[in-house]
Amino acid sequence: MIVLGVILLLVGFLAKISILWTIGIVLIVIGAVLALVGRSGRKVGGRAHWF
Repeated sequence: MIVLGVILLLVGFLAKISILWTIGIVLIVIGAVLALVGRSGRKVGGRAHWF
């Protein structure tokens, strides 16, 4: 999810499309939160690991 967010950030920045920029930021934040919660040992959404 973080990688997809970075890709959307780059595409949005290069193509000057603000909605892609915004979606990219949101995906990076959500991905970072899921990664932090997952590494803390807690299950996220009923799953112990996200692959």
